[in-house]
Amino acid sequence: MRGADITQEDLFSYRTLESRIPKKHPLRKLRQVVDLLLATLNDEFDTLYARRGRDSIPPERLLRASLLQVLFSIRSERQLVEHIDFNLLYRWFVGLTMDDEVWDHSTFSANRDRLLNERISRLFFERVLALADWKKLVSDEHFSVDGTLIQAWASHKSFVKKDGSTPPPEDGGRNPTVNFKGEKRSNETHASTTDPDARLYKKSEGDKSQLAFLGHALMENRNGLVVDVEVTQATGTAEREAAHAMVKRTIHKPGATLAADKNYDTQDFVAKLRQRKVTPHVASKEKGSAIDGRTTRHEGYRKSLNVRKRIEEVFGWAKTVGPLRQTKFRGLKKVAAQTIFTFAAYNLTRMGAIFGWRYSTA
Repeated sequence: MRGADITQEDLFSYRTLESRIPKKHPLRKLRQVVDLLLATLNDEFDTLYARRGRDSIPPERLLRASLLQVLFSIRSERQLVEHIDFNLLYRWFVGLTMDDEVWDHSTFSANRDRLLNERISRLFFERVLALADWKKLVSDEHFSVDGTLIQAWASHKSFVKKDGSTPPPEDGGRNPTVNFKGEKRSNETHASTTDPDARLYKKSEGDKSQLAFLGHALMENRNGLVVDVEVTQATGTAEREAAHAMVKRTIHKPGATLAADKNYDTQDFVAKLRQRKVTPHVASKEKGSAIDGRTTRHEGYRKSLNVRKRIEEVFGWAKTVGPLRQTKFRGLKKVAAQTIFTFAAYNLTRMGAIFGWRYSTA
């Protein structure tokens, strides 16, 4: 007998939100791991809030929601709140019941300086890394480093002369026409009015220039986990300066190796690595290379250069799944907080792949 297509809403539901999530859903394991990590930050959260007053939205829920935004490629916080409202899986992961009201999207902006900042992002990143280290997933002997371009949330039209002598647009309106033909533009004479921290930069000769930041990652070679992150303004020396800062902060074992591309093959950078007793497995230039036969004759050098390419997988994930192709924030500190949190999410997904609790971002 054919059933009638009649829609009738029930006043009550007799199934809990917990029972609606499949037992083998990979986000179940991720939720357990994230809850464990956030519990270790409890004392830090206590210092961020006053002892009296109206209860805030729990910081754990805001961070779980931010993690969902990265993992499922949700383009904005406004859209994230909409998804949490109607998606029962997201509600469960964040910690809401079916009847709880979702907060307004402006809550993320209101908590940007206090909670969703670089300090808390780095603490969360360190907790994820500590868990990986406890699971013996992190090597302390072999590393790779590289940098990637993060497009700034600013257009070329905002890049004007610092002395204020830039002529007005040719026409009015919200999107006026600006003619740059024949104008020499550089970071010494121009600055963005939208994001003064952004710099005009291009990755290679012949590439287009764009307002950008640089994100840097230090990867351990055993399982491809990111062990340190740095975000800088886009300059020609920023990659080597950031790499040296991360090496100083992270690599402590004498004889450890660091793989990198030809951009890091300079006398100064290689000398600094050797001073810290780190073996420079840097791809050598054809002329004027700082890498000699002391390094290149070893089989480990060739292995390091092969494994080094895996760091591109990190940046590929961060720019396709994560939000780092173009940041939605302005200012170096906010971009740094977003980048560090994104790489913490990457490490969680990488650990999930190793342990078998994969999940789809579709």
